[in-house]
Amino acid sequence: MMCFVMVLWMSIYNVSLQQGGFGLDAVAAGWLGFPLAYVFAMCCDWFVASKVAKYVAFRWLVKPRDSALKKVLCISVGMVVQMVLVMSLYGACEGAFHTGNWAAVPMNWLINIPRNFLMALPLQLILAGPVVRRVFRSAFPEGKVLA
Repeated sequence: MMCFVMVLWMSIYNVSLQQGGFGLDAVAAGWLGFPLAYVFAMCCDWFVASKVAKYVAFRWLVKPRDSALKKVLCISVGMVVQMVLVMSLYGACEGAFHTGNWAAVPMNWLINIPRNFLMALPLQLILAGPVVRRVFRSAFPEGKVLA
């Protein structure tokens, strides 16, 4: 659920940046590019980013006795950093695919990283993270799923 929300919003956000503004055209273009971006992001998230974020968090940043909030924040920030790096490159490559200007990929990637980080981190920590966790816990209450 988290990957779905983040990729959908970030797709619309990046199309809005490319088009110079937010509108129905940006939403439509973001939605059309969403399925492939979602599959790519889900694979990166599942197989790489979540494992690395949890390893780093539990190895160096949090202890078992630390609060759940500290654990969630450390893992979330670690995931955002990795996913912004990867998905910014994905976006730069997708843009090059549409324009044919593959020489611009490195510069576009470097331009996309801070823009995406400035949107993704607050989105994850303030809006998407809490809402998705609440929806997930409502659908799957802790201790009730296996009962």
